[in-house]
Amino acid sequence: MPSAQPTPRNAIQHCAPLRVPSPPGCLQCAETRRLITSASWGSAAPSVQPQKTRGNDMFPPHPQTPTAQTTTRRNAIAWMAAAASAGITSSRSWAQSADAATNFPQRPIRIVVPYAPGAINDVLARAMSERLQTLLGQPVVVENRAGGGAVIGTQAVASAPADGYTLLQVPAAHANNATLVAKLPYDSLRSFQFITLAARAPLLVVTGERMPARNLQELLDLARKRPNHYSYGSSGNGGAAHLAGEMLKQQASVELLHVPYKGAAPAMADLMGGQIDMTFATQTVAKAAIKAGRVRVLAVTSKTRWPGLPNVPTVAESGLPQYESVAWWGYAAPAGTPAAVVAKLNQAINGALDAPALRQTLETEGIEAIGSTPAEFAAYAQAEIATWGDVIRKSGIRIE
Repeated sequence: MPSAQPTPRNAIQHCAPLRVPSPPGCLQCAETRRLITSASWGSAAPSVQPQKTRGNDMFPPHPQTPTAQTTTRRNAIAWMAAAASAGITSSRSWAQSADAATNFPQRPIRIVVPYAPGAINDVLARAMSERLQTLLGQPVVVENRAGGGAVIGTQAVASAPADGYTLLQVPAAHANNATLVAKLPYDSLRSFQFITLAARAPLLVVTGERMPARNLQELLDLARKRPNHYSYGSSGNGGAAHLAGEMLKQQASVELLHVPYKGAAPAMADLMGGQIDMTFATQTVAKAAIKAGRVRVLAVTSKTRWPGLPNVPTVAESGLPQYESVAWWGYAAPAGTPAAVVAKLNQAINGALDAPALRQTLETEGIEAIGSTPAEFAAYAQAEIATWGDVIRKSGIRIE
């Protein structure tokens, strides 16, 4: 009896393309293994005689042909040709990706901001577009596509061609919406190719002049003694300030009354007027009131102290060590954007973030320039979705 031949690594079975095991007695599988073994090792492998077993529901009998050996030889050649073709196609796609990056960009790039013009989102987008135009040699246009709590603009990018010419300025709301919005028209992770985490900024825990507490610990002590007596305002249901307050309530085990407004500015106005007791505000919104002495900053929501307010403690320092709630922004392209184009965009955006003029512009608004790899930003977005998803589910917030 001839000795058994080792199975080469590139052996192809009849059922492998179907992702199922080779059935006992499968003529095509047995013969194909023999053919490929013979071709791979340069010697004639012993022919495998099929067993006379009936097919079952998982492995039905193969259709009979006039010449089984001829059929299996044809199939083996076809499978090997398909494998070679797949390799050629893969190599060609990598070459096309590299060519696309070499010539990219050849026309204007569009950055979609999923909010109305103005405020902190535009500050970053327009500073970035100005710098990218210099680095990439093409116009970079900012397009505001507001509506649906950032969903409309985000969907516009998710459905755009995956060529690198349409980018999304991803806000922190992107992570919140993954749980907040019942039926998103896109997948918050799989519909996008993340490019870089561009910037972060803390919120400020701000109280009015009439608040007797002089620090966050005192405020929380007062709230524990009088549940739902003290109120906090936000820019609207499901917004950053609302969720920051819900996280504070959950971690501190206190009850605060949430008062939603149509924007951060009216919430700040009512805080100064004494209609609400506290709010969570960006430095951009709060700085005029802070400078005028109309409000008091009790803490910052970042994990570490903010360089712009070095004497203000963090919420974590104030007795809630796990607390962190920051605004953040990044850039993403539609899923399927060539990897080489993503790499070129990542290099350009991170280069823009290193520019002293841009960093200074952001710092005056309380924003810290970051920069990351695509993988780091994707991991960060995934972690944020998990964190805020837990807060949202516990609080019962939902936006249809």
